Amino acid sequence: MQNFTIYNPVKVHFGSGVISDLGKVLKEYGRRILLVYGGGSIHRNGVYGKVMEQLSGLGCSVWEYRGIKPNPVVEDVDAAAELGRQHEVDLVLAVGGGSVIDSAKVIALAIPYGGPAWDLMSRKVKPRSAVPVIAVLTLAATGTEMNPLAVVQNNELGTKGSIMSPHIYPAHSFLDPGFTTSVPANYTAYGVADLMAHVLEAWFGKGESPLPDRFVLSILQEAMEVGPLLLKDLENYDLRARVMYASTMALNGTCIHGRAHGDWGVHAIGHVLSLLYDVPHGASLTIVYPAWLKLMKEQIPERIRELMFGLFRNEHIDDGIYRLEHFFKRMGCPVTLKEVNIGTDKHQEILQSMMHNKVSGLTYPLTETDYQELLKLMT
Repeated sequence: MQNFTIYNPVKVHFGSGVISDLGKVLKEYGRRILLVYGGGSIHRNGVYGKVMEQLSGLGCSVWEYRGIKPNPVVEDVDAAAELGRQHEVDLVLAVGGGSVIDSAKVIALAIPYGGPAWDLMSRKVKPRSAVPVIAVLTLAATGTEMNPLAVVQNNELGTKGSIMSPHIYPAHSFLDPGFTTSVPANYTAYGVADLMAHVLEAWFGKGESPLPDRFVLSILQEAMEVGPLLLKDLENYDLRARVMYASTMALNGTCIHGRAHGDWGVHAIGHVLSLLYDVPHGASLTIVYPAWLKLMKEQIPERIRELMFGLFRNEHIDDGIYRLEHFFKRMGCPVTLKEVNIGTDKHQEILQSMMHNKVSGLTYPLTETDYQELLKLMT
């Protein structure tokens, strides 16, 4: 087990009706607010109204930036940051899922920086400060509500960029499982897949850390138990709560302590599919993960065998991979490129993007030959 430091300053408000504390919290940070969100879903499901109700009695000035995309782009970040600078906002209030909160984090860095957000994402400039971010979560998936990470893509350069900075931990995150009951079945399933991928990539990280291994297995078991039940009862608050809590714990540091890092190679490959073809993030992961496990089963058989025994009490690797793949199918998630209308004629384009973006795992680096084999396994 490696040395580690635990630091997580996010104050999480979890449960039904916690939005009632939002107004009180906002008073601590100022009254000039940049409100960032996606499409019209928060208007349809009533979340926007509940947020504005909290703002109405504070004498706030609120500027809205609407239209953050499911695969967020740097152009929106720059436009929102300029709006924030023009009005000298005190904080960024993000209402949405991972794409909105990730965008808000980079916006919060870009406002005081004053230049293009991609300077920060590309590590050309080191972030030195950020305006506070307060998050209201509406989709359980990414865990961004309790971590210092953000991912945004640059279509002009053909790449996705990630950033990790202690400045972008949300100051407060409001997690009401009731705010996720209107999420449709497919995106609910993709969220379950995303949280599973997060802990799998901790499992395949560098170094040994037995207690986080147990956390990983517990989160996977929780997701695999609750996910199918939730798809049959999408408005079930208790099931929504269990998935939301699991997704938050999956990527708040709990599962990585004692390791040097996670692997993250599967996420990087999934990002290529989202970048090129706008594949939903969670769907990209269910395509890549079974194929990656098949690719790696000769290189790291013991680690994969431990995983399959922990999940299924079965040490047979091929059977375990089949069962995991079958779970994703049962959830209605794609497990091949064909299922998202990506044919073999796109393999070269995908391969070139992988090479351009230097896609590889941190613990188990991949070669160009590995990429080619992986594409065959994903077909």
